[in-house]
Amino acid sequence: MKELYDLMITHMPDAGGHFGRFGGKFAAETLMQPLQSLQDAFFTAWQDPAFHAERFDLLEHYVGRATPLYHAKRLSEENHGAQIWLKREDLTHTGAHKINNTIGQGLLAKRMGKKRVIAETGAGQHGVATATVAAMFGMDCDVYMGREDMARQAPNVFRMQLLGANVIPVDGGTATLKDALNEALRDWVASCENTFYIIGTVAGPHPYPLMVRQFHAVIGQEAKAQSLMQAGRLPDIAVACVGGGSNAMGLFHAFRDTSVRLVAVEAAGHGLETGQHAASLAKGRAGILHGNLTYLLENDEGQIKATHSISAGLDYPGVGPELASMHEAGDIELTSASDDQAIAAFQTLTRCEGIIPALESSHALAAGMRLAATMKPEEIVMINLSGRGDKDINTVMNILEKED
Repeated sequence: MKELYDLMITHMPDAGGHFGRFGGKFAAETLMQPLQSLQDAFFTAWQDPAFHAERFDLLEHYVGRATPLYHAKRLSEENHGAQIWLKREDLTHTGAHKINNTIGQGLLAKRMGKKRVIAETGAGQHGVATATVAAMFGMDCDVYMGREDMARQAPNVFRMQLLGANVIPVDGGTATLKDALNEALRDWVASCENTFYIIGTVAGPHPYPLMVRQFHAVIGQEAKAQSLMQAGRLPDIAVACVGGGSNAMGLFHAFRDTSVRLVAVEAAGHGLETGQHAASLAKGRAGILHGNLTYLLENDEGQIKATHSISAGLDYPGVGPELASMHEAGDIELTSASDDQAIAAFQTLTRCEGIIPALESSHALAAGMRLAATMKPEEIVMINLSGRGDKDINTVMNILEKED
């Protein structure tokens, strides 16, 4: 299995953790040494064959990698355009791509002698993946989650509790992912000597954006090899949804130096023109949030705006700094999908292929199908199906019942 993966770190940030002008390390003074220790531990581990041997063993035998690349023939026919292929991250243990990262960071925590891990979560998938790894390694685990997200992702809250994690509700702000991350950072400031903070996306202060991207790079490396083997060539377009951007960077990284078009799909919510969305790249501007300089949604006074998405995992007012840099450089194409479009894509995939996607992934599906419909039948659109939709069943059911 490990032959699929390239361990060379390419597209590195500068010494200060900047991708172009974005990124950096904007953190409390008390966190500077822990961040440096984490950076040293990560680069030391990345050069250690024993670290990767254990990581790849867990990815294969515990997580279930490599995940399939699936040709969705009925969906392609229904959509009347290019061939749609799905990278099936929904088939991983815990049901989403998040486990790739928590395995890597959990192994780092173990190497550093940490007995407690903390995390933030929105949709709950990162929280579940963190709680899973903590249970496997015998660590204490606290997960911060906005109370609004706890209500709409109740099954994942229960899963975390079953796994032994303490789910801590956050009531401040909009009680969503942004606020959960704020509280997790406050916890880490006070407890960094014995606590490892497993950040769930390609954001935060350096080295987190690089580190999380590297742990998720397996997605694109597999997909690239699978596309060559199964389709005989690379896709024309690779599509992924973007909140913070972990699944997008996981898919995009392997294709950056190819001719493949990389399409990032943001959450348009009720519409980009309404202000009720989470489209940080399309409607945001450069600012500092959660330890890094990136694109974010803020008002004229520099205060973070409230965001909206039907998908808790995309309901975040910023984006990873590497994606911000790629956007400014023209290395990715930007589009969006509304709540209604995501729900429609959710239903279409379910009925055409018997696959129930997460609402996050449904945004990528909506945009990918839209693009595919304008293309030739021999062309290929690859969509990262970042998670499965079990957690979203109640949300979708309530919406459809209201429509009926």
